[in-house]
Amino acid sequence: MTYTKTHSPQETVTLSAGEVELSVDYSRPYKKEREIFGGLVPYNKVWRTGANEATVFSTNKDLKISGKTLPAGQYSLWTIPNQNKWTFIFNSEIGQWGVKGPSLEDNRDPANDVVMVDAEVFPSGEEVEQFTITLEDAEGMELVLVWDDVLVMLPIDL
Repeated sequence: MTYTKTHSPQETVTLSAGEVELSVDYSRPYKKEREIFGGLVPYNKVWRTGANEATVFSTNKDLKISGKTLPAGQYSLWTIPNQNKWTFIFNSEIGQWGVKGPSLEDNRDPANDVVMVDAEVFPSGEEVEQFTITLEDAEGMELVLVWDDVLVMLPIDL
């Protein structure tokens, strides 16, 4: 099987806030008239949070996420989507393809999970065609995921 990034282009988003440098490197699939959450991306199953390789979250400083400490470093970022909340998983292994072969099961070793936290789901207010991750610094830092009609925000503190 030949893998290609043509249909889900790679993107890196960054945030510099004081001494904190954050980045997320991920692939951006398109909706293409498909049912996304609860369909293409099943509820209650670990998702690679994008397409192609597992998404990589990087921080140069220790962070607090929902009261849990995420040490400075690089992590693969996984999520478990549900209708009312998503679980975010920061895993110390990076560089793996996001799924295992034809089974399409997540390609993460749970023994390497560093932080798991939940975040609330909101309606996006519009249909978003391409999966998008942003890093925001308004009233505190946030990791924001939006696709289809779903918006999820994960607050980040120092």
